[in-house]
Amino acid sequence: CVLCGRTDDCPEKYGEKRTYVAYNLTVHYYCLLMSSGIWQRGEEDEGVDGFLITDIRKEVNRAAKLKCNICKKKGASIGCVAPKCKRSYHFPCGIQKECIFQFMEDFRSYCWEHKPVQKFLDKESRGTSQCTICLDLVEQLPVYTVLKSPCCKNAWFHRECLQYQALSAGIFFFRCSVCNNKDKFQKEMLRMGIHIPEKDASWELEENAYQDLLQCYQHCDIKRCLCKKGRDYNEPDSKWEIKRCQCCGSRGTHLACSSMKSWEQNWECMECRSILAKSGNYSKQKKRSLATSEKTDGTTCLLEEPSPKCPRQSPGSQRSFLLQSPKIMCQNNLSPCSHLELPASNRVTMSLSPLMSNRNCSLRKKHLRKQRREVCNILKELKLQVNTKTTRLNINAEKIWNSALKGFRQRNFSPTNTIEIKFTNCRNKSKTETCGASKHRFFQLLMLHLQNSSLFEGSFAKNLSLDFQAVKENLYFEAGRMIAVSLVHGGPSPCFFSKTLFSCLVYGPENVKPALEDVADVDVARTIKMIKYANSLSDLQSAIHDSYEFLAAAGCLRPITSLCDKNMLVNDILIHHVIKRIISPLESFRQGLKTLGVLEKMQMHPEAFSSILCHKPERLSAETICDLFTIHSSSDVNKVEGADFWIGYLQDVESGESVVTLEDILLFVTGSFSIPPIGFDPEPSIKFLHIRYPVGNRLLNCLELPITKTYEQFKNKMEFTIRNTLRVERE
Repeated sequence: CVLCGRTDDCPEKYGEKRTYVAYNLTVHYYCLLMSSGIWQRGEEDEGVDGFLITDIRKEVNRAAKLKCNICKKKGASIGCVAPKCKRSYHFPCGIQKECIFQFMEDFRSYCWEHKPVQKFLDKESRGTSQCTICLDLVEQLPVYTVLKSPCCKNAWFHRECLQYQALSAGIFFFRCSVCNNKDKFQKEMLRMGIHIPEKDASWELEENAYQDLLQCYQHCDIKRCLCKKGRDYNEPDSKWEIKRCQCCGSRGTHLACSSMKSWEQNWECMECRSILAKSGNYSKQKKRSLATSEKTDGTTCLLEEPSPKCPRQSPGSQRSFLLQSPKIMCQNNLSPCSHLELPASNRVTMSLSPLMSNRNCSLRKKHLRKQRREVCNILKELKLQVNTKTTRLNINAEKIWNSALKGFRQRNFSPTNTIEIKFTNCRNKSKTETCGASKHRFFQLLMLHLQNSSLFEGSFAKNLSLDFQAVKENLYFEAGRMIAVSLVHGGPSPCFFSKTLFSCLVYGPENVKPALEDVADVDVARTIKMIKYANSLSDLQSAIHDSYEFLAAAGCLRPITSLCDKNMLVNDILIHHVIKRIISPLESFRQGLKTLGVLEKMQMHPEAFSSILCHKPERLSAETICDLFTIHSSSDVNKVEGADFWIGYLQDVESGESVVTLEDILLFVTGSFSIPPIGFDPEPSIKFLHIRYPVGNRLLNCLELPITKTYEQFKNKMEFTIRNTLRVERE
């Protein structure tokens, strides 16, 4: 290399080594980029990537006069940019001495003394962790060979691993391997001297790299294929079209062979279904409708192959569940094997019994609980942004929206401050209502108001509406900000988002296909139905004529030549009415949800956030309340007996054998009817003490319970105290 004098050919360290025979010139690409006295004065195809040959010669002559401060040889073309620093060095020498070269902007270079370093908090642990690229151990030390992720708290990397990944992924795919953050991660890595080439990823440039993926599996794997033309026959848009497994894509079935009426129905092969069932994640998939006979009436069923010799069941699903459920066997008077001996007509009824739907419901609830636990951890991470500085909001409960809007818009309000709520219209405010309870109540009232406000439309699953006055006053932004603040500060989630609205927020409106259920306007819905269910071309043209003004205003008029054109027209109307019409409110709402980084986390964990934004909170159960509270007791207290009374009381409340509800118990202790997505802070606890009556300490979320000799005494004291305390508060 004419600049560093080395013969090494190591593209990862020094860049591509290029030789130009016509000019008698060999140069490392990085040596050229980082040289201090040369600039790209030509076009990309001139000289060496825009560096003119004459300029390179001049730079070589300039460097020949400078001695390297590291190897003491001439030809040091790179200088430290720190003020008053006169150190010069070759690029390979600088790498060896741990200098920093920034491959961005002016391509600055810093010597070993003035190089930028990453900041580490004193309280951060100094141990070892796993490099998430090579999976080897890396020491958590502020040294040159180790880099810390700017976006993840405990993500550490070897510098060499990051450089190799950057060269392979390129600027379009290089991102944090833990959280997938791109902008913040790339900015920090460039600052710390990682070269990110402006090229596509190496796997994208490989010729025919994805050739195998272009081959679609076309074979019917059902045990009794009904197609007379063979298992490989595929006729699109007919009952002999082959549908592939939505999980693995490597198994298929004719629509008719699995009694599927529509291509839109989901189907999983037996192998995938058994894996999903064992993992407990089967509820993630949409179950297909099995049209076995007129009697089934579209009942949901997980089972697959029609066979005259055995009931419809997937291996290890229904049968094993029956074996594990003696209560159900007793109710149906079945022995573990007797269901195999039933007539065919009865066997179909068996497979469509409430047993499977109950199991599906249980799996779905289990999956939702798992997703909500994930959201809880994410929100707790976001809450780390909240500091101890307090912002006080004076709230009128009867005018919740106006007072909340005023509080959020006041000059000293910041989402990162701790929020303190004072209700100004409560003259006889209960002394037991603490700051935390007031905040819970405030956010509950606010979410309830938003659900019924003019900003949203729909019955249960709501979309954004178009309110011009709200757009003018920027209320959609404020609504998004309030929801984000509620989630992070321990309030409830809205729980009323439609899947379409959630998808627009997470994936972008251009990637969402709305459905007829998203249309809240009765007249518009009637118009769409008239067009969608037109049975002839004349009926379709008549429906279009009747709604001519609406279609013209929506920009959906199109020439109709056949009946099949109605599908495209319906799609255009839905996209206009549900998405394009409210694009301005949607963007404003999205900006509001970016508060405290909530929208970014939604986009990174869509399934988890869908569980709290698109689904109502799980109804409280004795098991949920029991798991929520941690029991503490002093040494002179019989903890086991007290716990037995507590659990027994929860079971009585759940079964309706009490005058109070589980929600009343939670309200008595925490001031909240439901468990917020982020959980309670501090975590609810129970203490058994020598006191006369129960005490709900809402400041500590602590339930102090009396020690009694009998369960009846315990139950009477609980009901008397909780019922009267809440009655006084309501009054």
